[in-house]
Amino acid sequence: MSDPDDIPGWQRLDADVTTSGRLAPADPSRLAAIGVRSVINLALTESPSALADEPALLAAAGIAYTHIPVPFDAPRGAHFAAFCDALAVAPRPVHVHCIMNWRVSAFFYRYHVEVLDMAEPLARSLMERQWSPESNDSKDAPAWARFIRGQD
Repeated sequence: MSDPDDIPGWQRLDADVTTSGRLAPADPSRLAAIGVRSVINLALTESPSALADEPALLAAAGIAYTHIPVPFDAPRGAHFAAFCDALAVAPRPVHVHCIMNWRVSAFFYRYHVEVLDMAEPLARSLMERQWSPESNDSKDAPAWARFIRGQD
């Protein structure tokens, strides 16, 4: 089965890691069909676009679930530490999502640079497939620009 790249913001980082924006009710079974064994969600459950009953839907599909709620206006180092811890133990393949794949792309940028020692231009190009906090004009972009620099 091929990647469900019609999920908003779908991105495959490698053979064991995929990312996206919000999930729809049919997506847990679609993720299971491509072999995903765990999901990490960085979105807030109270987001209007959040998938209702996500933990139960994923459990029904046989997928482990970890939730790290990251306020879009206030990403912090503690969130990043929790993300690194969750990613280290998540059964593979793992899928990481939020609402737009902006949080996730910024988290993976920092993970690639700080943890995997990836060259910064490559890490940046992966992030910028989804967005660039430094060139985004949303009111929350400065918090994300600080976050990716580790200045949180």
